[in-house]
Amino acid sequence: MDDGTILKHIEKLSSEEQELEESHHGKPLSKEQSARLRAVEIELDQAYDLLRQRRARRSAGQDPNQAAVRTEGVVENYLQ
Repeated sequence: MDDGTILKHIEKLSSEEQELEESHHGKPLSKEQSARLRAVEIELDQAYDLLRQRRARRSAGQDPNQAAVRTEGVVENYLQ
């Protein structure tokens, strides 16, 4: 997956995230909507992480195609 494809995927997920957040108009999300929102948030974190890995590898003179999607456990437990 190249950077452009990753960016398009991020845009799609961001749009879905926004739609889910705006869909309930003051009411709580359904269990299904909440679960989907959480899944989208995780997938977004993974996509951003992959993009950062690719850029870092490229900057270091390494092959960006060697970057890989990290698990939920890894990307959700980064210290900020």
